[in-house]
Amino acid sequence: MTRPGNAGPAAAAAAAGAGGRATPRAGTTWDSALSSEEFAAIGGVGFEPVGQVLGTAVFNIGYTGIWGCPGNWAVTDDNNPVPSSRWASSLSQLVRTMYAARRSALARAVAECGALGGDGIVGVDLQVGEFPAGGLEFTARGTAVRARSRTRPRAPFTSHLSGQDFAGLIHAGWVPVALAFGVAFAIRHDDWRTSFRIPFAARNQEVDCYTRLIGHVRREARKQLVLDTQKHGGDGVVVDDLQLKVGESECPSYGSTRDLTAEAVFVGTSIARFGRSERPAGTRPPLTIMRLERES
Repeated sequence: MTRPGNAGPAAAAAAAGAGGRATPRAGTTWDSALSSEEFAAIGGVGFEPVGQVLGTAVFNIGYTGIWGCPGNWAVTDDNNPVPSSRWASSLSQLVRTMYAARRSALARAVAECGALGGDGIVGVDLQVGEFPAGGLEFTARGTAVRARSRTRPRAPFTSHLSGQDFAGLIHAGWVPVALAFGVAFAIRHDDWRTSFRIPFAARNQEVDCYTRLIGHVRREARKQLVLDTQKHGGDGVVVDDLQLKVGESECPSYGSTRDLTAEAVFVGTSIARFGRSERPAGTRPPLTIMRLERES
């Protein structure tokens, strides 16, 4: 049997039974977000679409500055950890909310996949945007697919990979497990020394306090991505996107000064090797090759 963490891989990994998911009815019409090339690619590795899926969640994201200014030591160099203080608990809550919002949207897409009898979702597109009535709307959209096999994975996998990339992954002996996230926030207070330095010297030298801010938040997000991959039982992660947002707000403690905020988000697909215990190495079935030349 495959490892418990690899329960999301395709039916080629010979996972356990259907887990209560529906079975598509013969002749059922389906829709998909796949191009014709993607449709052909997933068909070549034994999968077929069963329908588009969508998950959405609207969250009210609070402002962290109400807890006071973090001061100049919110972000330090590589050899010194970020100290624990009042601002840390506020940012931790914000990070948890951002994770929860993305996972809620993704879980609802997975539930739709299960209702359609799918084994997983390919081409997952995660979007975050402002909701007209306030807050942020998180959406996860993709195409549910099902393996042409009698064995079913215990839980649907999720992957940002396109149909062609998904097929290439299967051919190479790897399977997607689940989307993985890495989210991190950091704040740095701009004191009078930084404010004085930037107008006169920013064009001629590095503003090292800003470099440390974005360097720290990227490293932290990457670390969280690896931890999320391990939690899902993946052997590695294929990164889809890195978003970095830098903004500023008025400092709640010092009035006329400002706080610089940075947010980094990594999104990727955790992947795992399949068939290591079920099938000896080198015994994967050969690919079907169609002869293209005409017979005389």
